[in-house]
Amino acid sequence: MTDKTPVWFITGSSTGFGRELAQQILALGWNAIVTARNADSLTDLVSAYPNNALALALDVNESSQITEGVNAALEKFGHIDVLVNNAGYGYFSAIEEGEDAEIRRQFETNVFGLTALIREVLPSMRERRSGHIINFSSIGGLVAYPALGYYNASKFAVEAISEALSKEVAPLGIHVSIIEPSGFRTDWAGRSVIESQTEIDDYAETAGKLRRGIQAGSGHQAGDPVRAAKAIIQIAQSQEPPLRLLLGKAAYNNALANLDEKRQNFEQWRDVSIGADFPEGE
Repeated sequence: MTDKTPVWFITGSSTGFGRELAQQILALGWNAIVTARNADSLTDLVSAYPNNALALALDVNESSQITEGVNAALEKFGHIDVLVNNAGYGYFSAIEEGEDAEIRRQFETNVFGLTALIREVLPSMRERRSGHIINFSSIGGLVAYPALGYYNASKFAVEAISEALSKEVAPLGIHVSIIEPSGFRTDWAGRSVIESQTEIDDYAETAGKLRRGIQAGSGHQAGDPVRAAKAIIQIAQSQEPPLRLLLGKAAYNNALANLDEKRQNFEQWRDVSIGADFPEGE
């Protein structure tokens, strides 16, 4: 961010990470476009910061609202320094239990809504040769868990899209960062989550057990949304922000354990992997 008064565009601002981030941005005297499907949930933010906050009704599954929202932001503030793609939700289901409509809705929101907003914001960032796109993933974007396979798949997609995007826009002066939290005291595992209507007994000790455990721990997670928002602001102010930011001790430990597991798997089958090539010289 180079401007003295940066402009942030934050999706999913009614609760959780988006809400806390918006509050801290506005408290700093910065500008924020705060969005939610129901703009009335953002009234207090705008009333507290009438000169710096713009509240918009935005469902990331509605392309017309995305275009209108970005246009309104550019009209009011002239540019967008930081886009935060926070809107998204979880879906609890073993793979076999998954419902087609819910699986597709998960991807529509977590992946296609995110990419649609990126495509809408990028032209103005390219024109200015400046900007930062911050996409919320999860430790579940690096490590897959039973009961969360479809959610994990949507976040794995966010990881791939973000990594490719970072390589495309880096020469244009635009940064990309992926946020990978573990359990935080937001409403992700509470009111916001969707569950499959069917639970198969054979998965009780895998998907079912994890499903119950996550729900039982809701509201008691180790992660603090206030500290998470401060960390995100910190990387946005960095001259060289990270591509990936793990948030929470569990995220850090699980990510490293997953790397070790992958390396062990790769090394164990190294000869078979390399043997799939033509012999050298052929």
